[in-house]
Amino acid sequence: MNPDPDAAGRSPPPAHPAQEPERGLSGLRALWRAILLALALRYAAYAVMTALAIWNERRPAPTLPDAVLAYVPYVPWIANGNYVLWLCLYLPVAAGLLWDAPRRFVRYMVTGALVSLARGLTIAMTGLGVPDPAVAGPGLGGHDAAAAFVQLVSPWHVFAKGSMQAYLTKDLFFSGHTATTFLLLLYVWDRPRLRWIALAGHVGVVASVFLAHLHYTIDVAGAYAVTFTVFALREGWPAGYFVKSETTPVVSTGR
Repeated sequence: MNPDPDAAGRSPPPAHPAQEPERGLSGLRALWRAILLALALRYAAYAVMTALAIWNERRPAPTLPDAVLAYVPYVPWIANGNYVLWLCLYLPVAAGLLWDAPRRFVRYMVTGALVSLARGLTIAMTGLGVPDPAVAGPGLGGHDAAAAFVQLVSPWHVFAKGSMQAYLTKDLFFSGHTATTFLLLLYVWDRPRLRWIALAGHVGVVASVFLAHLHYTIDVAGAYAVTFTVFALREGWPAGYFVKSETTPVVSTGR
């Protein structure tokens, strides 16, 4: 006999178990359109940022003193492998987030696109000169800007051919290495399996930025400030962050 019949003598419907958040293959199948759109948006934002960085590269700009960088040794092998190091530390955690929480990965990609656009604007607004002219790459120089752009938006040319280090020397404020790995850390902070890997990778990437004399200290500090601001505006901080449900709509502000 069913418990607690209502006034009309009907029994209440059986309770359904709470719906599990989409994850793994089922989550990827359910959200594949949103994932592809988010990736496309992130790539488009990167392309806009790159175009602004190329425009900025043509401008003359002074080298400024840096109280921290002056005492950090330059390590050539770290400088030469800096972008590959970033890729190796970044991709496993990003892939883990995609598998474990596809909906949150979509939000991460959208927030990353906003951070990338912010970086492009701040690069154009600041116009800083190379931190260490003795070890900086040749820069854009007399190269065709359109040809450089094509190479800089190609992952193959960036990571295998070193086009980023060859063409861009003034894409400084703020540090993209710091911003991307810090944002990823924020999005996996409530997932212990990924959190500590992301934290170790982030610390390693920031250390490599200094050891490669890639950025001023203010570029790194600015990356934390801008990235956390954009994250907090989209996700809310601190209220509700650690209890955010995977069923939160993709377009929600998280508040």
